[in-house]
Amino acid sequence: VNRYRRGARKHARPDVAAKINDAARQRWQPQVRKRRQQQAATTTGITVETRARFGYTASIGTTDDGRFRRLTVHLPPAYAQRLFDARNTGAGDQQMRQIIAEGLKEIYFQDGGARAMGLSDVTLNDIDYLDLDY
Repeated sequence: VNRYRRGARKHARPDVAAKINDAARQRWQPQVRKRRQQQAATTTGITVETRARFGYTASIGTTDDGRFRRLTVHLPPAYAQRLFDARNTGAGDQQMRQIIAEGLKEIYFQDGGARAMGLSDVTLNDIDYLDLDY
């Protein structure tokens, strides 16, 4: 590497170039992920795209029949922070689902307090796919 930095060599052999590339990725990639996670947890939030069966508990007179929905919802930074903290502490799949379900309940189903105030619990079941973007 020093030879290339000094300019003694201009072009690396393919095997050496691959090793340099791998070493750079090992050092660089975790730093980029950490920076993006920090940004998501403090300012930008996290986007959840899923197709799953949502079950919920609601007031009498409304349906609580779970149904498949395809949702793309942007959750605020507080939920991103909770997800990262749970993952870092070794939380199980069910706990991660619950955090996402709480966020979807607040942002999508209750629209930040504008509707469905009688909705008390949302569950995320039968996940077809789940994609998190931050």
